Amino acid sequence: MYALAVGKGIKLFIPPIYDIFWSLVILVILAVFFYKFFMPKFQAIFDERSSKIEGNIQKAAKAREEADQARKQYQDQLGKARVEASQIRDDARAEASRIVADARTRAETEANQITENAQRSLKTQQQQALVSLKGEVGTLATALAGKILGSQLQDDAVQSSMIDSIIADQGSDKRQAG
Repeated sequence: MYALAVGKGIKLFIPPIYDIFWSLVILVILAVFFYKFFMPKFQAIFDERSSKIEGNIQKAAKAREEADQARKQYQDQLGKARVEASQIRDDARAEASRIVADARTRAETEANQITENAQRSLKTQQQQALVSLKGEVGTLATALAGKILGSQLQDDAVQSSMIDSIIADQGSDKRQAG
């Protein structure tokens, strides 16, 4: 057997021509059968899958665009909200300053009114005290003059003229001393 294998050599591995021919015929028949029946089904499945993939890619691109638009709208709204918040804050500060200024003005006005009322009250009290003092000084002066003169001055006109002259003298004495 070894001798047989050595004699034929490489021919041992090469099949006879009729085997090659019929193998090729069967291979061609199988290829045609496969190409005719199986290949269209595989192609349809591949086409369907590729269309689904392309559809998903388009949906993803559309979703990405919508997300970008939504993000842009959100950022725009956020920017507007920040501007509005800044405006509201500035308006509130201005309003607070105005309220403080108004309150300060009202407080100053009320303080001035209270001061003026107090000054008027003081002047009124001073004038009342002066009138009362003049009346008492006049009565005392009349009584003193009556004692000095030895008679009482009963007449109101005489008392008034005497009081006025005493007060006038006192006023002129104060002016000369001052």
